[in-house]
Amino acid sequence: MQTSHTVARKEVRKPLLQREKTVRKQVKTRKRSIGEMDTAFLFIVLILLAFGLIMVFSASYANALYYDHDSLKYIKKQGMFAVVGVVAMMIVSKIDYRLYKKFVVPIALLGYALLVIVLFFEHDGARRWIYLGPLGTFQPSEYMKMAIIVIFSVLISKNYEKMGTMRYGVVPFALILMATIGLVMLEPHLSGSLIIAGIGVIMMYVGGTKLRYFLMLLPIGALGVVGIILLKDVSYMADRIHNWLDPFSNSNIHGDVWQTCQSLIAIGSGGVMGLGLGGSQQKYLYLPEPQNDFIFAIVCEELGMIGAVLVITLFVLLVYRGFSIANQAPDKFGAMLAIGITIQIGLQALLNIGVVTNAIPNTGISLPFFSYGGSALLLQLIEMGIVLNISRHSVMEKP
Repeated sequence: MQTSHTVARKEVRKPLLQREKTVRKQVKTRKRSIGEMDTAFLFIVLILLAFGLIMVFSASYANALYYDHDSLKYIKKQGMFAVVGVVAMMIVSKIDYRLYKKFVVPIALLGYALLVIVLFFEHDGARRWIYLGPLGTFQPSEYMKMAIIVIFSVLISKNYEKMGTMRYGVVPFALILMATIGLVMLEPHLSGSLIIAGIGVIMMYVGGTKLRYFLMLLPIGALGVVGIILLKDVSYMADRIHNWLDPFSNSNIHGDVWQTCQSLIAIGSGGVMGLGLGGSQQKYLYLPEPQNDFIFAIVCEELGMIGAVLVITLFVLLVYRGFSIANQAPDKFGAMLAIGITIQIGLQALLNIGVVTNAIPNTGISLPFFSYGGSALLLQLIEMGIVLNISRHSVMEKP
């Protein structure tokens, strides 16, 4: 007997993942020509990119001038990657997305190889980055997010009719997630693990994995959390929680807590209207590395609540258009690919804003399109190109 919850879930997934045969019978379709794409999605991406570049310069020039005697250091490198990224996005938007399904094994093997290779490069007690000389650094976990999306999209599209079973809807995904998160945690990279887990779980749910299986796996997840706490040292984790709950305690003003405190001061200083573009005070060596994970605090300080709402609105619109493209995809693989990429951007933005506002503990999550990081920006724009290509093949109902 189907419950109302089960029926509701099927109704939500039905327009997203209907089979190609059903599509042909129910609607008259046309394929967009190769010159057409979802221009609204592209427009939102370009606005986010331009907005992000402006904020990278505004947030970074004080640090760059003081430490490197070059106020343009960060924006020059970020701008270079942005130009390359836009070109890559437009090229990828013309490559049939179904090609990634054929090359899923090499894509996966490359991801796991990079996660192993990075373990041999240590910097400040962590093994998260591979150094590329003058080009900067590359974080394999960023690539692995995209690889997981492709892997899960292939598995879901292949076994969609069996996703309600433990064998096909849970076991392969759980094994892949455990292996991936295990390697990422060896770096260690908690925020990367959280995002990969979030992407995987949401894709499984949308793809058809039954809710009761997630409930059954909760104890295993709880054991994993306990294991992480034990590996990290109980006192260390207790301090992190205390610092999150009371960041302004006199005994806590150091390290990550100092960054959180300066972030909250920046947000409060901005008020509704902000101090004006370039008018931030906290970026003058108060807020450490303001161009990175805490760039949203500078947005709030300089552009106020209005600027913060604008950024959030842009991400909401991007997610909405991404889901719309997934809804019109001609096959399940395209739908899940668009959903996975959209989830990644939306989830990462949500968690970053949560960290910056101290709604959740500081875990080191970057803000897509805004935070400084050339290789991450390049990968994000490539992912946007994949979604744009899916939009070229969208199933459209003729009026």
